[in-house]
This record gives sequence, structure tokens and C-alpha cells, in this order.
Amino acid sequence: MLQFVLARVLWLVPTLLAMALVTFLVMHATPGSPLDPVAEGANPLSPDAQKNLAAHYGLDRPLYQQFAIFVGKAVQGDFGNSFVYKTRTVREIIVDTFPISLLLGSMALALAIVGGLTLGILAAIYQNRGWDYVSVSVATVGVAVPNFVLAVFLIILFSFVVPLFPTGGWDSPRNWVLPTVALALAPLGIIARFTRASMLEVIRADYTLTARAKGLGEIPVIFKHALKNAFIPVVTLLGPMFAAVGTGSFFVESIFRVPGMGRFFVLSMTGRDYPMIMAVVLTYGAFLAIMNLVVDLLYGVLDPRIRY
Repeated sequence: MLQFVLARVLWLVPTLLAMALVTFLVMHATPGSPLDPVAEGANPLSPDAQKNLAAHYGLDRPLYQQFAIFVGKAVQGDFGNSFVYKTRTVREIIVDTFPISLLLGSMALALAIVGGLTLGILAAIYQNRGWDYVSVSVATVGVAVPNFVLAVFLIILFSFVVPLFPTGGWDSPRNWVLPTVALALAPLGIIARFTRASMLEVIRADYTLTARAKGLGEIPVIFKHALKNAFIPVVTLLGPMFAAVGTGSFFVESIFRVPGMGRFFVLSMTGRDYPMIMAVVLTYGAFLAIMNLVVDLLYGVLDPRIRY
């Protein structure tokens, strides 16, 4: 097990390098420049001023030198200064915003797991009955409705019609409820659909029928024999899903005024903020790789055959 973990951690290095190289080349191949007066987020500058800034940021050097300099500084945790937010370094922005996005994503994923598993299990047990229709309806709405539409609906319903929660902010736990629900509904629907399909397959398996034939009640059969095996396909989703919601959502964070990392990433894209784009992509890549490693380890916990 230790050798497996070490091998996966070592493979993380070339994976991040490849991700950084592809992102770097795509950024520089995209028309526009952070120093271009027409680029959103950049101030109009004279050609001489643009030339001086290009020399200051190293943008006048060959691409291979720029990439080598970035990698060398990134290893030390230095991603440089933001081109759009000129008074702040990229590291300061990430340190301030990533924990907030991670907390919001963690709460949303926890709600999605609890709600999705509950609806999926009930839908499988009561197939083609009331709970099944409820689960399928919630899953369909969660997948079909964009989170920014849901966010606006939640604000209208629970901030104006029934004033239970604030319209936004991040000062108290009451402010966290609506953005968590808005961000959680889509993952909840996906988890519910996968749980239902997996549970239906496991419930009809031979070992489940054998457990019932031996006289076990329905609750022990479901929670002791069926759920653990049915949860393996669902675990596969959780790694990428957590990486997606844990690194920030532009629409949800903007609508609810959450000071997370999502809005900075989108603004850096429109403003051609190369250091910010590279840092966020590498953060997402590292987070995704770590989550996939955790998922692989959870496979062994759920099924000893995989561990062996």
C-alpha cells in the first residue's frame, strides 16, 4: 500500500508539469495580451509602456525561458504578481480565497452525498413507487437546472418571500446555507442516479438473495451487504466532483458575494492574467490528483479484494 501511494505521488510531478506546459502554450497561443489596451482588465497603455512592462514581467523573453522561470519559482511557491490585481501577489490571492472555496465545496459535497445516497437507496428499495419518482425528479432537476438559476430562485424564495436567510455574504453560518444548497443540488442529483442504478444491480445479485434466504431482515441486507458494494461506483465520482466544487464556482460565489477563488479565475481569464491562470490550473490539477488517490485508497477500504 505504501509503495502504491509513493508511486502515485511521484507520478503527480510529471502530471503537473504536463498540465502546466499545455496551459502555458494555450495561453500564449490565444490572441490578446495582458498588456494589450483592448484586453478586459488591462489599462490602456502606450507602446513604450507596454514594452517596459513586458520586460519587467519577462514577457519579452522566448517561451521556453518564460516557462522555465515560472516552473522554477512555482516550486518555491512563488507564482509572481497578478497582472490584473497589481497590488497583490498570486500567492496572497490563493491563500485568502482557496480556503473559503474549499469550505463551501466541502459543505456542498457533504450535503450532496447525504441527500444523494438517501434518495438513491430509497429509489432502489421502492422501485417504480413514490420514492423512486421523487428521487428521479430531484435528480433530473439538479442536473438540468444551472446553479446560477437555482441561486436566484433560492434568493427570491428564502430571502424575500420567506425571509429566512440573507441574500449573500460570508460573515456567519446563516450566509452559508443558500450557496451550499445551490452548489450541492447538481452533485446530489448525479449521486442519486448512480446510487439508484448501482443499488438495483446489487439488490438483485446472488449474494443478496442468499442473505435474504438465510432469514436476514431487509434493513441488515441493505446496509450490511448491499450498500457497501453499491457505493464503489459512486466513490469514483466523488474525486473529480470534490475537485470541481472545492476550487470555486464563479456563478454561485458571485451571486452570493462569497469571497472565494472562482471569480478570480474567471476574471484572470478575461484579463489574460497569466500568473493567476497558471496558479489556479495547477491548484486544481494537484487537488484533482490528490482526490483521485484518496478514491483509489477508498476502493481498498470498501472491497478487500481490490486492496490485495
